[in-house]
Parts: sequence; C-alpha cells; structure tokens
Amino acid sequence: MASLTCTNFTLLTAAAILLQITGLSLFVFGFFPIKPALSGVSGPESFRPSSCDSIEDQNFTALHPDHLKSLYQELSEIPPSYDRLILMVIDGLPAEFVLGRDDQPPSKIYKDAMPYTQSLLANKMALGYHAKAAPPTVTLPRLKAMTTGSIGGFLDVLFNFNTQALLEDNIIGQFFRIGWKMVMLGDETWLKLFPGLFTRHDGVSSFFVKDTVQVDNNVSRHLSYELYKNDWNLLILHYLGLDHVGHLGGRSSTLMGPKLKEMDEVIKLIHSSIIQNHKQTLLVVVSDHGMQENGNHGGSSYEETDSLALFISPKHSHVSVSPTINQVDIAPTLSLLFGVPIPKNNAGYLITDLFLPLQDHELLRAMELNSLQLLKLLEAQTTHFTCKSLYLDAISLHKSWKMKNDLRSASNDEFKNTVFAYNEFLKTASQQLSHTATDKPMGLLAVGVTTMLLSCIIFLFLLFKLIQETYQNLKLQLSEAFIAIIIIILVLSMGSSSLVEEEQYLWHFMTSSFFLILLHKTFKSKSTNKIKTSILISIIIISGRVLRGWHQGGVNWTHLPDISKSLENSSSFYIKLLQILSVFVILVLCFYTLSSLKSCVVISIMGSYFCVGLLVLNYVMKYQGDGDNDNDGILAAQMIYGLIVGLTSVMVVGSPWIVSFYLKDLVLKIKDCLYLSGIAYVFGWCFLQLLLQKPVNSMPISLLLVQILATICCGSDFKQWVEIGAIYYLGMAGHFSLGNTNTLATIDVAGAFIGISTHSTVLSGLIMFVITYASPMLSLLSMVLSISMKDINPKLKNMGQLLKTILGFPCLVPLGLNSVLLVAYTIILLLMRNHLFIWTVFSPKYIYVVVTTVCVLVGVLIVASTVTYIVSVVFLLRHRYYKHSASLLYGRREDDS
Repeated sequence: MASLTCTNFTLLTAAAILLQITGLSLFVFGFFPIKPALSGVSGPESFRPSSCDSIEDQNFTALHPDHLKSLYQELSEIPPSYDRLILMVIDGLPAEFVLGRDDQPPSKIYKDAMPYTQSLLANKMALGYHAKAAPPTVTLPRLKAMTTGSIGGFLDVLFNFNTQALLEDNIIGQFFRIGWKMVMLGDETWLKLFPGLFTRHDGVSSFFVKDTVQVDNNVSRHLSYELYKNDWNLLILHYLGLDHVGHLGGRSSTLMGPKLKEMDEVIKLIHSSIIQNHKQTLLVVVSDHGMQENGNHGGSSYEETDSLALFISPKHSHVSVSPTINQVDIAPTLSLLFGVPIPKNNAGYLITDLFLPLQDHELLRAMELNSLQLLKLLEAQTTHFTCKSLYLDAISLHKSWKMKNDLRSASNDEFKNTVFAYNEFLKTASQQLSHTATDKPMGLLAVGVTTMLLSCIIFLFLLFKLIQETYQNLKLQLSEAFIAIIIIILVLSMGSSSLVEEEQYLWHFMTSSFFLILLHKTFKSKSTNKIKTSILISIIIISGRVLRGWHQGGVNWTHLPDISKSLENSSSFYIKLLQILSVFVILVLCFYTLSSLKSCVVISIMGSYFCVGLLVLNYVMKYQGDGDNDNDGILAAQMIYGLIVGLTSVMVVGSPWIVSFYLKDLVLKIKDCLYLSGIAYVFGWCFLQLLLQKPVNSMPISLLLVQILATICCGSDFKQWVEIGAIYYLGMAGHFSLGNTNTLATIDVAGAFIGISTHSTVLSGLIMFVITYASPMLSLLSMVLSISMKDINPKLKNMGQLLKTILGFPCLVPLGLNSVLLVAYTIILLLMRNHLFIWTVFSPKYIYVVVTTVCVLVGVLIVASTVTYIVSVVFLLRHRYYKHSASLLYGRREDDS
C-alpha cells in the first residue's frame, strides 16, 4: 500500500477530530436535553378539571394581585394556613445531622450543637423530614426542584456554574403574582433564578468555598432588621457556610460543630420572633443536598441525597407519620398552605402531616387539587400511564364521601379510605413522573453515534497505516497485543454499573499487568540495557502499587483504610513532610534532566525552577490550608501562576532561538528544542499541581512523574506506539490515584479558587479542570519529552515527512485509544437508557468520558502545535543560515575576482 503524504495524513486526522466533536455534540444534546416543561403558569384553571376551563381564565394575569389572591381563595375552597413564610436554606446540611439515621438519633456532637432545634422537635413544635434529593446533588437543580416541584435535567449540573433566569412555573412567581413582597439574603443563585422579584436583597457568591465566615455574616447582619419589619411576606435566607466547611474539611471538620451551633442560634432567633410578633408565620428550614464524608457532593449516595426539610410553627401538635419525603414535595405543599396554584410541572405530592389541622373536607380538597394537577401533567407528558384508574377511584370515593357528609352520615372509615385512595394515586403518579425518561430523538442519537464511529475508524486506520509504514514486521508480541487487550477489557466492563463505579481497580490491575509483561520481556531479551530497563520498570511497578493504595476511591469501598486517610488522621507534620519531599524530588529530577544539555542557558533555567520550587514550598508551608484565602496567600499563588506560565512560554517559544546559539546540526537542534519544551511542560505542570492539589496528593504527583520519566527512559527498548500507549495508561491510572472517581462528588471545588480573589466562572472552571485531569494531562504533555528522546532519521530533509514521523504516534495513539472508549461507552449508554442506574451511574461516567475526550484533544493540540512550531522555526533558521552563508561566499568570490 502506498504511504500517506504528510498533507493527507494531517487532513484525515483533522477530519476525524472534527467528526468526533460533531458526533459527540449531537449525541450529548440529544441524550441530555434540557427537560421539556409545560409553558405558561398555573392560574384559576388549576382549581378545576380540564373540561371546566374558561376563556376568562386566560386573562387572569391582568387582574390586580389582591383580586387574584381572593379569586384563588374562592376557587381553592381552602383558607391559607399562614400569611408569611421564612425559607431558611442551610446549604449542604445532611438531614442525618438533625434527625439521625435508621431510626437512631443524631450523634452526640451534632445533637449538642443544635440544642434549640432538638427541643423544637422534642416538643412537637417542628416536623422534620429526610427530603430525598434527586441527583445531581448540586445547588441549582435542587433549588429548582424545591420551587417548581419538577425533576430537572441531568445537565443542570453544568448550568450550576452559570445560572440563568428560571422561566418554568414556580412558587416564587406565584407568590409575586398575588402581590407578595419578598426579601432574599444569601446565595446569589436566587437572584439569577428570579431576577427583579425581590424587594430587598443581598446576594453572595456560592462558589468561593474558602469563605466560611463572612458568607454567613452577610446574611445574619440583616436578620434582626428584617424580623422587625412587617413589609414582607417571604423572607429567604440561604446560608452557605456549612457547605463550605464541608468542602474544606469534610463532615468531621473542627469547624462543623461551631457552624451548626451558629445555625441553631439563627433558628432560635427566628422562632422567638415568630412566637412573640407574628404567629401566622411558617418557618421552613431546608437543605439543598447533603454531603459525603469528605464534604463533597454531586452524586447519588445516601449521604449526598439526604437533605433536610423542617417545618416550624406553633400549629404542630403531632409527630410526622413518615420521616421521609421527596424534595419535590415541598413545592405543592407550600402552594396549598399559602393558597396559590401548584406549579404546572410539579411532580411532587403534598406532605399530609402539615394539613392535619384542617377540617376533613379541606384536607380532601387539597389532595384533590394536587391529584388534578398531577393528572394534567401526566396527560400532557405521556399518552399512556397506568394510574388513571387510581385517580378515578379516589374521585369516586371523594364524591361519595361529600354526599354522605352533607347528609351527616359519613363515617370515619370512609374518610380514611378516601385519603388512602388519594395517597395511592399521588404516590404512584409522582413516581411515574419522576422516573419517566425524557423522549430522546433516536435519529439524532444515531447520527451522533455513526459520526463518532466513523471518526474512530479513521483514527484506527491511520494508526495501522503508520505502524505498517514504520515497522516491517507486523507480528504482535504479547506486550504489544496487551495494549489492545486492555481496551477490550475496559469496553466489556462498561456494561456493569458496579465495574463503572469501581473502574479504578481495572486501570490499576491492567496497567500493573502490562508493565509486568514488559519486565518479563526485558528479562528474556539480549539488550545491553537489560539491567537498566529492568530497574526502571520495577520502579514503575512499585510506584504504581503505592499509588494504588493512596486513595481507596470508587463508591462502595471508600470507607476502607488507605494511605491518604491515615495521613489525614495523623499529625499534619507528616503531610507537610511529604510535601517538602515531593518538591525536592521534582526539583532533583528537573535538574537531572536539564544537566544533559550542554549550554550556559541551562544554569539560568535551573535557577528559575529553583525559584519556582521555593515559592511553591513557601506557599505550602505558609498559606495552604485555612489561611490560603488571605490576600498574601492569593498574591503568592498568583505569583506562582505567573512564573510557571512565563517560564514555560519562554522555554517553548524561545527554545529554537536558544539552541541555535550552540548547535548547527538540524537533527540535534530539533531534539534539543523538543527536550527543552518537554521539560518546561512536564515540570511546570508538576509544580502547578503541587500548588493546586490537596496536600495529601503531593506525593502521588511526584510518583506519577517518576513513572512517566522512567517509561520514557526505557522506551528505546520498545516500539514507539507501545511506549506512548504505556504513558497514556499511566495517566489514566494516575487519574484515580489522585482520588478521582466516576461520581461528581470527588471534584475538588475548594481547590478551584486558589489564587482567585473574586469568583470567576471561567477561571474557576479552568482550575477545576486542571486539578481533576492533572494525571491524564501530565501524560499527554510528556509526549513532547518522549519525542525528543527518539532517533530522527537525518535523511528526512522534507519538513512534512519529518513532522509526520515525529508526530504520528504521539498524536494517533491517544486519539485512537480514547476514541474506542468514547464510542463504546456511547453505545453502552444508549443501550442502558432505561436502566435503573442511568442517571446515577452511567450518566455521570459519560460526563467524565466527554471531558476526558476534551482533555485528550487539548493535550494532542498542544503537542502538535509545539512540535510544528519548533520544526518550522528550526527549518526557517536553517534556511536563513544557508542563505546568509551563500551571500557571504558569493561576496568573497567577487572580491577575489
């Protein structure tokens, strides 16, 4: 077969990348659409069956708020239970802290921290519930669930960082239409969701998680004033400090007890004011989600979905019948308690306990209104549902009870039967609405999958073609075949939810097995470097075993002991010692790699990296931890950012000009330029990670660097595509060694604000990406260093062919391997679209697969751009050198003549 020219090779690769991006975009927006919502808002028609809707109902928004409020009360036939609402949101508070778990009271430390709240529960002045939150457990979709009653789309987790105005029918809008005056203090997400609806407000950023004090003081400083005022109907207080404490130190943080005590004092202050001044006020204390043991959230574990709903008023005189509700049940409950229509897209059902003070006919009417709303939503969203007969049974029993009640012959059993029938319908309808999968455009999904598959085929074809051109013998050895075997095993594992949750075990096992095979091959070989290579591979395997035990990872076995837990539970001295050791190891490796270059410029580069190392070490010792939000800490971090970016840019951009001073040979010049650039990328990235990663992750960063450098050093004994595959696999296994999993809860939100004084979605998102994909990106950036260690054929004088030879494997191997995993998991996700764990296991994993693809594309782009720039400049300088030499020679000949 004829070989591909560099132009054709580049065009096919670019076409494959474009196809992959296009197909992935089509599939993502087809599989994860923004959940469709019924347009418009509920009005007078919500109090009547569909057949009774009138034309007048369509003009209800033109009514004066007082008239609309009176109309709603008349149509609902239920007097409002309260006239003022205080909604207190304690971000990230697990219900377990207040209500206990599995019929057991909360632990003593939590119970003692909130004595007033516990007394309210004990004296039946408060009803407490475990309000189950649907994943993803982040603030934005949880606030939407509480105000609209609807289950949000999965991609709301992405919109959590860029909140837009909520256009869907919600209780805040319903309150506004009946003339309520509303005040909001706290998380500015409310202001973005409901712009222009609040009479007074003071918003704070929810993302600056380093702040655990001022973020709550900004709320509480207004509290006494607002409780004294009588000009509002709704007061929203959204406290963020407890969530931030969790992100910084986990559930067991020493700050958790004092923060709970602070929230208890706020509840005490509000409740005392209610009792003394305004008894018709309902205080609702809720949390948007819970948190894992490490304080993070976003996934679907019990600890993350266990949110709180606490209803406090003087009217309660009983204990809740069921301690568990769904978070979406809050919206219809508040709507009916305050006499406004239930939002159109509500999927929740009312909390019956809160309506027990009502008369029997009022309670049944409330259940009827909720049933009517759910029935209309079911009829609008699906053509077939199985619970309409339950609705008809409940309505029939209700009519029968009303007739007998009018004649005063209705028995208590008939009332209970009617309540039971309504409850059966409400629960069934709510479950059906919550679990109904959004209709997916199968044609669009098929085009997306086909396009990605075509892209994958092109990548694999180019890779096979390049192997065929480079190596005459295509017979695969076990070590070479194992590159493909790893991918096949990973693809087969993707269909199991348990293996997706515990994917790290496969990566560690397969990577270790691969290097054991390489070690066995080395022992059997007759290479002169046998001993050196064997030692290097042994170092890789031993380092891998340490990394395997650093974080337990996964979902089901996180409670088991590991190195990181032991370090965190011991004195901070050991973590600081490891951080110092990590800086020292990286500096030594940096100086060792630079020492092979014969140039006086190397001394200045070494001095620059020594300064970077000292600055990182100073930051680690002085600012990292509770004090890194200080202005001095922010300035120190920004200085390190600037120095790393500046030094890397100078070395990469200036390398061809630096090397031209002491080298004239074309091949050596290119190799030294690539070597300098590779060092800049690898060590700059490692120092950056020492700054950004959690302190306990400093040693894994240095061990990952040791693994990658050892692989590059012994790569000469193996084919280049095998070496590139090995480096790529080390990067993927290292991803889990840093504590990452396939759940969103392990994303380090706190680290995303290091060196940032104010919240920036772009900068914070970029830093979050850098932290999460530290290991895969390190492996990709190291490709430049790997290229510089390879022999370059001096006969290749054509720049195009030289670029193809140099860039072929470093670009195609990562692109090809990732493409196989992407296509395979896309197909599996499509097949699993009706699986029980589609939103809790498979979808979060797919988000990681998508972002990993972005990581690979960015890494390959950096490598290709760097190599192309260096080769182009070196050829340009050589051309100018020859031109200058020729002109000098021509001038001399003229003088001689």
